[in-house]
Amino acid sequence: MSDNTQKSVLEIKGDSFVQLTLHIGEKEFEGAVQQAYLKNRNKLNFPGFRKGRVPRAMVEKQYGKDFFHSDALEFCFQDAFDDACLEHDVDVVSRPDVTKFEASEGGGAEIVVEVFVRPVIEVKDYKGLEYTLRDDDATDDEVMTHIERERERNARIVSVDDRPAKNGDTVVFDFAGYMDGVAFAGGTAQGHELVLGSGSFIEGFEEQIEGKNIDEEFDVNVNFPEAYHAPELAGKPAVFKCKLIEIKQRELPEIDDMFAQEISEFDTLDEYKADLKAKMSERKAEYNKLEIENELADALADKVNDFIPTAMIEAETRRLISLFAESIERQGMDFERYLQMTGQGIDAVVSMYQEPAFKNVKGRLAVDAIVRQENITLTQEEYDAEIERLVTLYEMPMEEFLRAVGNEGLTSIEKDLKGKKALSLIREHAVGKEFGEKESASEK
Repeated sequence: MSDNTQKSVLEIKGDSFVQLTLHIGEKEFEGAVQQAYLKNRNKLNFPGFRKGRVPRAMVEKQYGKDFFHSDALEFCFQDAFDDACLEHDVDVVSRPDVTKFEASEGGGAEIVVEVFVRPVIEVKDYKGLEYTLRDDDATDDEVMTHIERERERNARIVSVDDRPAKNGDTVVFDFAGYMDGVAFAGGTAQGHELVLGSGSFIEGFEEQIEGKNIDEEFDVNVNFPEAYHAPELAGKPAVFKCKLIEIKQRELPEIDDMFAQEISEFDTLDEYKADLKAKMSERKAEYNKLEIENELADALADKVNDFIPTAMIEAETRRLISLFAESIERQGMDFERYLQMTGQGIDAVVSMYQEPAFKNVKGRLAVDAIVRQENITLTQEEYDAEIERLVTLYEMPMEEFLRAVGNEGLTSIEKDLKGKKALSLIREHAVGKEFGEKESASEK
């Protein structure tokens, strides 16, 4: 700000709760009042003046010197507030609440604002945290489970005519539904395909097709469920007259060298298994690494017992819900529609994410504390390498990337890198325990 008379005063009011008194200089306040006048003059009607032409002095004489002050707050507050936060090195985590705003006798103005700030905490005993040891090697059973899934995906559907239909078959049949001897709308189809055992039809329908042969005609007797979507059918008995047209079954390929050649670049099953096991072990190791980091993050969050401003938890809850909504919409479903289909209200979703949000906030505060307590810094090489990685990831020229993220984004990148180094330090000093050992240690 250009006015050297502008100052601010910080007063601690409670846990992570402060009061800032902002002194707006005469020059800045006069400029803000003038902006307020220019904003509102087209709305003012004064006899003898065209709309928008009435002098400011006349308006203030008619309505008082403070007529434009409330709108002037809009123009002078943010810069003064930002400067005060910078001056007192406070990280605001809630919307500021203006409790006082008045013009000073000698010009200028005073604004009093209350706001929650990020807690500065101390974390103890963060070295030696325990985590559960995990085996990174894929087992033979896991490899075979994967191969069985590939086998299922490569199954052929073939027609059979030497046996009756059984559970798991795909049957093709005609049907016509009757209620009290009268055909009802939507109850008739020709050449319908149905996988027996899939539960696609009314309860008890599919079981009555099992044991039937091709070209056999038969009746299926069922009761529509009470909650059926068509009210005229709900809870009522019906008869479906059916004729079985075709029976098809899944034919699974043999697990042999030929199978390996069809689904991979390898000539033998043993080569395919060895490559699959190596890749699965690599993925398992990455997954286990994330699981250990999450476990240590939870343990670290448990070390934080300080007061956490509600605004921080609410903001993190909103962030998690937003990520959840994006994942739903990536699957092609509107989030509001998803809530309707699942019978959930937004309040239920908020409740679901409050505890994870609370842990996330505590974990981040703990990491910030460790960065400060350990005096973690970055080398220029580490910082440059991360910038290069992000430029490559987003496929942007360096200059364009730097413009896009801005100074605030670069500060965030630096903070994230320090946080990762803090987490690496925690991981380095953590103690792996066999499953069950952690429980017994904590019980002791």
